Amino acid sequence: MLAGMASSWPHTPRPETLHLPRGPARVRWRRNARARRVSLRIDARGGGVVVTLPPLAGRRAGVALLISHAEWVSACLAALPGHIPFADGARIPLDGRDHRIRHVGDGAERAWLDDGEIRCSGPAEAVPRLVTDLLRTEARRRLAPLARRKARLAGLRPRRILVKDTHSRWGSCTADGTLAFCWRLLLAPGFVQDYVAAHEVAHLRHMDHGPGFWALVHRLSRHAGPAVAWLAREGPRLLRIG
Repeated sequence: MLAGMASSWPHTPRPETLHLPRGPARVRWRRNARARRVSLRIDARGGGVVVTLPPLAGRRAGVALLISHAEWVSACLAALPGHIPFADGARIPLDGRDHRIRHVGDGAERAWLDDGEIRCSGPAEAVPRLVTDLLRTEARRRLAPLARRKARLAGLRPRRILVKDTHSRWGSCTADGTLAFCWRLLLAPGFVQDYVAAHEVAHLRHMDHGPGFWALVHRLSRHAGPAVAWLAREGPRLLRIG
């Protein structure tokens, strides 16, 4: 029944570039079976806009919403920080401190941290992959123990802890007790990592954002206010790295 229903939905449009009044915008279309209305959000990482369509809505409805919000979309895209690729000579933050990516020549493919640098050996074209792999490994090494420490303080125990490459969330907690964190948190200062870990651990007890939840967050981290402000200000920049 579900398969039959799905096959009757309009197809999901392919990614495209639309020309809005203030310039072109890359558009990625997404269909969501649970969506009740057409919606859009800015994709800071990709430098475009994502339009979500409910099951029976087509491209025309999405374009109409984009046109009605064209000024807002254009202004948001224009305000995005520039993209910083993982390439030799690029400077990226790690724990909030600048690190230079340095390609040290041929040899076995590997990447390591050394004296304020992220050094990579192997072919130059492997640098983006090597840096990404290193940062994801470091994120797992640092964020998982941090979350477990927070959980122990609250008398809680996560089912498992994952590190992902998410586009719009710094962390999440599922009903089965699985915590997930965006590896890009590793780029943020330590006090931001501390807060996000506390935030997601608090969801192990409170799946809402009520008073009990925030009381537990503040008990687990003293950085909530500054960290929320930092992410609102600097978060889009982190998504433009890599």
